[in-house]
Amino acid sequence: GISGGQGRLLAKRLSERYEVCGVDRMPWEGAPRNIRVHTLDLRKKRFRNILRTEQPDAVVHLAFVRHFRSPSAVRHEVNVNGTRRLLEQCAESDIDRVVVLSSSYVYGALPDNPRYLREDNPLNVSRTFPEMRDLAEVEGLVGAFVWQYPSIATSVLRPVNTLGYYVHSAIGTYLKLDILPTVTGYDPMMQFIHEEDLSEAIVLALEKRLHGVYNVAGPGAVPLKAAIRAIGRTYISVPEPIIGYLIRQLFRFKVYRFPESALDFIKYPCTVSGERFARATGFKPLFSLEDIFASVAK
Repeated sequence: GISGGQGRLLAKRLSERYEVCGVDRMPWEGAPRNIRVHTLDLRKKRFRNILRTEQPDAVVHLAFVRHFRSPSAVRHEVNVNGTRRLLEQCAESDIDRVVVLSSSYVYGALPDNPRYLREDNPLNVSRTFPEMRDLAEVEGLVGAFVWQYPSIATSVLRPVNTLGYYVHSAIGTYLKLDILPTVTGYDPMMQFIHEEDLSEAIVLALEKRLHGVYNVAGPGAVPLKAAIRAIGRTYISVPEPIIGYLIRQLFRFKVYRFPESALDFIKYPCTVSGERFARATGFKPLFSLEDIFASVAK
């Protein structure tokens, strides 16, 4: 996933100290000369040849279909089966570190969520947001891989909402609407992290040779409506029966990237504790909430 926004940022950050190569189905036009990019689907047999030729010490897996316009079968094939094949080939190679980028969304947004979810809380996203089931399945694959290959330092990072200039996320698209629909009577706390801070977190996971699952939190939590105002947008409170229809129409006409089943994430909190990651790595976000909101401000 090197050609995506987060992949490019991470590759440039790593190339300051390490030799970097990457694979992506999409080309990276204008890639720096010191970064080798292979335009290839990691599910193809030729990917194994790239591993044999490049002989990487570490792999960062960012190659997921994170939007919801692709058919569910396509998302499952890329996200779940693609990850399975990647892990199989990592086990056959001399790779000693693997980092997989998941999402804090795997916990699900539920009315009875604790104030800060920790890594041992159950993954409930499939209950109310089936389109995110793939990431929960991916984490199951990685968990089995960790148990089978303890000598490979394998970690899963669950970052909060990522915003910035280069990264294109569903929450970013929502926050860029001129008028944002919110659910009448709800104003959940939300967390954000800057794309550059997330790149730093991935680097730390590699350098510290982390094992296991880690939440990656940003500088704090803020009510959704306060975030909307800080970005310079306007929101409109819509009764729940109506907003479901509205989101269906926005999704249908490709204005809103979240399906209706994502509605709970603008109703209920899904905030996480990043203490475990901070203790393991010393991570402290450099970008404040003000900085994050300024990066996507109107």
